[in-house]
Amino acid sequence: MSIPWGDIAAYSTAGFSAVAAGGAWFAAHRANRTANAVARIEKERWQAELTPQFEFDLTETGNGHALLDVRLEGPDALGHLDSISIVVGNDDGGHEVLNPGVDVTQDEVDALVWGPYRFNPNADGADEYGRGPDPFDLSVGTGTRRSMQRTHPGHWMAGKTQGTWQGEYVGKPIRLVLTCHRGDKKWVVTRHIENPLFVPEA
Repeated sequence: MSIPWGDIAAYSTAGFSAVAAGGAWFAAHRANRTANAVARIEKERWQAELTPQFEFDLTETGNGHALLDVRLEGPDALGHLDSISIVVGNDDGGHEVLNPGVDVTQDEVDALVWGPYRFNPNADGADEYGRGPDPFDLSVGTGTRRSMQRTHPGHWMAGKTQGTWQGEYVGKPIRLVLTCHRGDKKWVVTRHIENPLFVPEA
């Protein structure tokens, strides 16, 4: 029986070609994955470097009212933000109504700002609870001003005075959460600002 060396050579060549093609595909696939990973890392680094930097200044104006100056300080490469949404965050308490009824609902508890300050209700687009004003835009190096006021205890907190309520927040900060957009990029920035000492009105 003769050995078909020509056929064996042909099969071997085809096999080597298939292996080479497979190796080339694997190398290309690995290179593509590496390029995608590098691109993703660069994108995340770029976004981190452009995280908005804010400066806040709260000035009391009397009778429980204050003005909050918000200034976009940088970075310079950011240029501007198309939209800045700012809201007041709650304290760390778990404010859950165990037996909701006619006196209070969970929605009312959730709507209350559990902290020393809120934005002025119905001013600059804020709702009746003063959680936050309408979004606004800013360029780096510019600022805006929004009015705020001290919060009050909920109507269901029988016997709790304004002094007692504000006393619970002495030394605790005003928590702000800013959601910023520029094009399709988004940053969420949380900041704490000092709560001025509460002095009850005479």
